[in-house]
Amino acid sequence: MAYRPTWQGHLRLSLVTCPVALYSATSSGGDVRFNLINPETNNRIRMVTTDPDTGPVERSSLVKGYAVAKDEYILLTDEEIKSVKLESTKTIDIERFVPEEEIDRLYWDNPYYLAPAGALAEEAFGVIREAMRSEGKIALGRVVLSTRERLLALEPRDRGILAYSLRTRDEVRASREVFGAITDQAPDPAMVDIARRIIEQKAGPFDPDQFVDRYEEALKALIAAKQKGQKPVRAAEPEDTDVVDLMAALRASLEGGAAPRRRTGAKTQAAPAKARRAAPRRKAG
Repeated sequence: MAYRPTWQGHLRLSLVTCPVALYSATSSGGDVRFNLINPETNNRIRMVTTDPDTGPVERSSLVKGYAVAKDEYILLTDEEIKSVKLESTKTIDIERFVPEEEIDRLYWDNPYYLAPAGALAEEAFGVIREAMRSEGKIALGRVVLSTRERLLALEPRDRGILAYSLRTRDEVRASREVFGAITDQAPDPAMVDIARRIIEQKAGPFDPDQFVDRYEEALKALIAAKQKGQKPVRAAEPEDTDVVDLMAALRASLEGGAAPRRRTGAKTQAAPAKARRAAPRRKAG
C-alpha cells in the first residue's frame, strides 16, 4: 500500500542535506463510522455550506478569515497563506541534541515516520541516521505542518527515523491546576505495601495485540444484531458495592478474592466516610 506523505522537504544536519518525506505513523482508530440519517426517509443528511444572508455557497469559493472583532474578519486566500515562508516550511534543520529523559512526556504529541525521498537521498539520510544512533540522543528540529511551526523530536527507528511533534509550553497546562486540591497526607504505608504487591502480581510485558477496543466490538455486535432483525439487549448496570474497609479490600485483592461488602438489610457499623470514598468499587457477584 502506497502511503501519501504528510510533508515533503529536506533534512539538514549542518552542511549535510537530503530530501525526505514525513508520513503519519498512526491511522484513525476504529472501523465503525456513523452517518446522520433522517429516520423518516432513510436518507443521509448532507452538510451544506450556507451564508446566513444569501443561502448556500460553493465551498470552492470560500476563503479563510481571522477574527479581529465581533463579525469583523481579515480575509486570507490560500495563496496569501502560502506566501508566508519560513525555512522550516521546506527544511527540517536539526538544531540541538538532548537526552530523551529531559523531554517531559506531556510534550510528546503525534508520531511520524521520516524517510528518504528517493534512492539518491538514502546515503546522506543513512549518514545522519547512524550518526544520531551513535550519540543516543534526541534530535530537535522544526517543521511547518498545517499552518503551524512544530518542534520535532527525531530518533532512529529501524532503517528510518521516528519523528514526534512536540507541544509548546502554552499547550501544556500546569499540573497544579488539577492536582493542587489533592491532600498531601501520606497514605498508610501498610496499605501501600499491599497495593505494591498487587501491582507485582499484575506486572508483565506490553503486548498491543492484547488490547482491543471492546466498545467498538460491542458496537459491531449491536449492528450485526440489528441487521438480523434482533432486538438489542441492554447491558446490565453494575451494582455498587459498599466496601467496609479499605485494608480489607486490599487484602482480598491480593488474595484474589472478593472485597467485603455490605449485605442488603444487614446492620453493620458504617465504615469511615473517607475510607468509603477511597475504596475501589467491584462488581457484585
